[in-house]
Amino acid sequence: MKRSEPLSAGGDTGTGADTGDLRATNAPAPPPRSSLRQLAAASVGNAAEWYDWYAYSFLAVYFADQIFPKGSGNSLVPLLSTFAVFAVGFFMRPVGGLLMGAVADRRGRRAALTVTILLMGAGSLLLALTPTYAATGVLAPVVLVVARLIQGLSVGGEFAASTTFLVESAGPGRRGLFSSFQYVSTTIGQLLASGIAALLAHLLTEGQMGDWGWRVPFLIGAVISLAGFWIRQGAEETHDVPGKEAARPALFEAVRRHPRESLLICGITAGGTLAYYTWTTYLPTYAQMNAGFDKGDALAVGTISLAFFAALQPLGGLLSDRIGRKPLLIGFAVGFAALAVPLLHAVGSSFASLLLVQCAGMVLLTGYTSIAAAVNAEVFPARVRAAGIGFPYSLTVALFGGTAPYLGTWFKDSGHPGAFPWYVAGLCLVSACVYVILPETAKRPLDRSVQPAGS
Repeated sequence: MKRSEPLSAGGDTGTGADTGDLRATNAPAPPPRSSLRQLAAASVGNAAEWYDWYAYSFLAVYFADQIFPKGSGNSLVPLLSTFAVFAVGFFMRPVGGLLMGAVADRRGRRAALTVTILLMGAGSLLLALTPTYAATGVLAPVVLVVARLIQGLSVGGEFAASTTFLVESAGPGRRGLFSSFQYVSTTIGQLLASGIAALLAHLLTEGQMGDWGWRVPFLIGAVISLAGFWIRQGAEETHDVPGKEAARPALFEAVRRHPRESLLICGITAGGTLAYYTWTTYLPTYAQMNAGFDKGDALAVGTISLAFFAALQPLGGLLSDRIGRKPLLIGFAVGFAALAVPLLHAVGSSFASLLLVQCAGMVLLTGYTSIAAAVNAEVFPARVRAAGIGFPYSLTVALFGGTAPYLGTWFKDSGHPGAFPWYVAGLCLVSACVYVILPETAKRPLDRSVQPAGS
């Protein structure tokens, strides 16, 4: 799948190394591509991907009883089981990051993006058609698990491919700004999921939501995925695919040849992913369990705060292009280490209190989310960039992000709800230490060589 002419992003040809043995290319810059078209191709498809992924967590409180039988006298058993499946989906993400990242490095970013969105649409459709436990017994949770495994594979590959695609599409001095659209589009998808769930919760009765209403967003997600697939067909490739089969990167080449960079991705991601999933996904459920917050109102607060969060992302990206990545990362991590406990303890039963807590956390969180794609892409050379990001990133997200709702619910069920905020603060402190030693990469040219180091 060799192209007749190399394509690299926005004129930023790269004349030096980023970290370690990153190599530069002397290839001439291609004609500039349409930045808006590239952003649209990445963002629309990414929003469709994450709409499907997040709809699950917002609707879990409605379909848990339909799929899992209640334990003896314990009403939290179905919800715990549903969040356990949520976590299982995350553990397919490293596989997706590795496999789809390899496709992106060997066959091009656009090829990987096409596969991931088709997989996500299939998983969403399967979720919508999942039978109930009353109708089919154990087959119901089996179908649910299979659907989440498909979606986990898709999401793991999506981040790897779309991260590299966005950053490689950026012109000089704009990688932070382009990077921010990773979470702009992610948040739009999440916002759609939250908004549609909130709308249905207000239009339908509790019984209707539990019987059939929860299936509607998943059907919508399957249609949105098809639209995203169509839009991505117009994207331009950003990666100069190696021409000879023997020259293409091996499956584990990124981990084998760049172990330090792989560990850096893990450290960069750990605190950020836990804070992100706590604040953007789990907080409505946390408020329901710990403060008796109304389900519909909790979803409404989540929708408003997500819109605020999306608006912040480009500002964070632009700021990082001016002052560097490290100040924003350190500000995020130190802020959460100091404020996660008081903020989560401040969650009350009033609409205003939850909205204030969620928005305050999202201001801090922007220091990580707005530039995570740029930071990750700047760590690895182009040859193994997608797989190099995808595997360690997705593994870390699975370990710390995907388990956040389950652990928060488990702490509550075990009688220690106050332990979860300390867990969030502690892990953010660990990431703060990584950010301090992380090299500043904002002003360094982006490597674009597809040849292995030393060749």
